[in-house]
Amino acid sequence: MRKHLYLILLLFSLIFWSCSPNESQQEKVLDFVNPFIGTAFHGHTFPGPVLPHGRIQPGPDTHIMGWDASSGYHYDDSLLYGFSQTHLSGTGIGDMGDILLLPFLGDVGETKPVGILDHASEEAEPGYYGIEVKPWGVFAEMTATSHAAIYRFSYPKNESPRMMVDLEHVLQPNWGHKLISSELRKVDEYSLEGFRFTSGWAKDDPIWFRLTFNQPILSTDLLVDGNLQENSELARATAITAFLTFAPSDDPLEARISVSSVDKLGARQNLDKTTQLSFDQHKEAAQNQWKSELEKIQIKTSDEAIKKNFYTALYHSKIAPMNFTDLDGRFRGIDQKIYKKGKEDSYTVYSLWDVFRSWYPLMTVIEPERSRSWAYDLYDHSEKGGLLPKWALNGNYTGTMVGYPALAILADAYAKEMLDSIPQKLLDASVKTSSWQADFNKKHKGTRAERVMPKQIYYKEAYGFIPADSTNGSVSYGLEMAYYDWCVAEMAKGMGNKEVEEKYREKALAYQKYFDAEVGFMRGINKDGSRAKEFNPRYSDHEHSDYIEGNAWQWTPLVLHDPEGFRDLLGGKEALGIWLDSLFMTSSEIVGENASADISGLIGQYAHGNEPSHHVPFLYQYSDRPWRTQEVLDQILYEFYTPTPDGIIGNEDCGQMSAWYVLNALGLYQFTPGKAEFSIGRPIIDEAKIWQGKGYFRIKVHNNSRQNKYVEKVLLNGKELEERRILYSDFQPDALIEIFMIGEKANK
Repeated sequence: MRKHLYLILLLFSLIFWSCSPNESQQEKVLDFVNPFIGTAFHGHTFPGPVLPHGRIQPGPDTHIMGWDASSGYHYDDSLLYGFSQTHLSGTGIGDMGDILLLPFLGDVGETKPVGILDHASEEAEPGYYGIEVKPWGVFAEMTATSHAAIYRFSYPKNESPRMMVDLEHVLQPNWGHKLISSELRKVDEYSLEGFRFTSGWAKDDPIWFRLTFNQPILSTDLLVDGNLQENSELARATAITAFLTFAPSDDPLEARISVSSVDKLGARQNLDKTTQLSFDQHKEAAQNQWKSELEKIQIKTSDEAIKKNFYTALYHSKIAPMNFTDLDGRFRGIDQKIYKKGKEDSYTVYSLWDVFRSWYPLMTVIEPERSRSWAYDLYDHSEKGGLLPKWALNGNYTGTMVGYPALAILADAYAKEMLDSIPQKLLDASVKTSSWQADFNKKHKGTRAERVMPKQIYYKEAYGFIPADSTNGSVSYGLEMAYYDWCVAEMAKGMGNKEVEEKYREKALAYQKYFDAEVGFMRGINKDGSRAKEFNPRYSDHEHSDYIEGNAWQWTPLVLHDPEGFRDLLGGKEALGIWLDSLFMTSSEIVGENASADISGLIGQYAHGNEPSHHVPFLYQYSDRPWRTQEVLDQILYEFYTPTPDGIIGNEDCGQMSAWYVLNALGLYQFTPGKAEFSIGRPIIDEAKIWQGKGYFRIKVHNNSRQNKYVEKVLLNGKELEERRILYSDFQPDALIEIFMIGEKANK
């Protein structure tokens, strides 16, 4: 009878969920995306329109100085500087903000015009942004194609429209982002083209643009290095701002602008190759593309907040990395040379230290072809620049964050059988990137790129650990690099290279050297083997202690590749459970005058606002109290993600914070990238289906409610799982996983 009942339920589910991802749903998925989520607090997202992984990201700039200018927009601001064409999403450092447009009226005074940010008139949805630009009463709308931004400006009647085109505008000039040079030329009565070169997070960052209007430009006044030149059509200088005048018209002023990091021909062709549609048709095309992307995962829940959080998170996960290839196939390599693409496009904005943890595992499930392309693209970066990147940005190594995280991406792709060519070259690139390269370090001395091959790698090779009295971040680098070295060992194992495997297996155990059994934490080790006399696990000094962007509480459990080994260091299952309970239940006080602002989203000393903590709830599954995983996940999912501007508890980090939510809302999480299995957590949806190319992988959650947060049992295709894990290979069309929830703790 139970078997018949299961078959009936399965048949009903197949019928109910039978439509393809492109067929219309009863509910419009775009209605559940709110691009303003994450634009307040320190989420650092931006609300402008962009296509999935698009080259151009137009949107409003409201914040110029400091940390909260990372995306150029912050919801709490009051000023509107204009609309620039390129933005980062969720980062902790800013860049881009190229080619600012501002519609205005009247004469230009001694200072540039600045608008007022008016939330009452502000609208944002996937593929569209609009706002009334006050005090002039101009309604500005924008949408995007893959390589061009499309604008529509509705001015008050009988007024002469003005437009500022500002090449001087940069984000975070107080953090070192500066303009080096610029050029602007009036091509004809409808068009401008130009160039600017900036240096900041991306050290060498040239960009060309082509801007075309649907109405003739009557006059072009240029502000060149502070000097006004009336009716001028050409300028080459450091800082250039153009003030354009148009004739009064009953029709909106429309503009199209494209950018290129190759040359002016690239910008021109990116615009010329953009299909000539009306503004509304471009908006519809953009939204149809987003609809197709977002419907690859379809969920059922009666909780509107979950729907908004889920689909906005999925939306945010599909902004970066960004396509860096012009429509003619050319791109700027990480060595600043121009190349013609092969079969695949080149991408940029690889926030690898953040995204290897949840974002890439999610992409391997819903975007396997893209995931494969991105892995090979990272290898292509190493071919051109010498090493695998750590944080690639606009043809630049930035060296931001810890270790060599590209190896986690390659190992995960390899474990999931995505890398079907040049395996030895991928392994060689991984070995090279994880070994001391004195020439690379010397070549990039004094630049951000030097941090791609930092001295921590030299110390690891020379001593077998990183001496705390020789450099900063010794524990963070030591723990992360032990995991990355395990990634190399796993790839070598798969290729049958025993010599490399054995060498890197030993390196992967280096995490054990940092554990201090006397205090129960990972601690720095000096060259002579001693440890610092003073120790406070709550102490943080951002990037100037043994722990980067955290403290001993947050970094001690960073043993992604060997949770059993970490458990044994602590003393077994019960000891691990006690340690984790202490982590989540201790005071949230952080000590230190320069404590990292990245430590946010605290439950005790667990910091969900920063990536090193993201796997920690699942460590309970290796302890004597595995149900605590569900308790902690329940709190994080419901308290730290809300459908409001301040609804992301820390930097969104190019999709990582969002991908963590998407996976865990579905009840899934990959604890160890590089090991092709997913743990079962605490699902908060009732049903879900994930497109797998020829059909759906389905998730059905029985008895789900706020009270029923514990997992009783899990069935895969009708068979109960002994362990709360599924394999990557289980994601198959028409497969069904059933998760049964109860209100009492289950010791599994």
